[in-house]
Amino acid sequence: MMLEFRKSSYSTGQDNCVEVAPITPVFRKSSYSSGGENCVEVADLPAGAAVRDSKHPGLGHLAFGAAEWTAFTRGLHLGAFDG
Repeated sequence: MMLEFRKSSYSTGQDNCVEVAPITPVFRKSSYSSGGENCVEVADLPAGAAVRDSKHPGLGHLAFGAAEWTAFTRGLHLGAFDG
């Protein structure tokens, strides 16, 4: 993931400044989605993952930390959520 940093507006005019970079997640269809139009999309984040509804991508996403995401995907593989 290539980040483009800029000087924060909260930095002073001197050499000591804070640089920030917006993170734009790149979403992909989850391998657990069916072949229909009802899909869950997943994006890798520097410290975890984000999930959103493909039918309403403009409504935002849910972000999960690395430990939470690992526990969730482990549960999927073990069948913990099978009905």
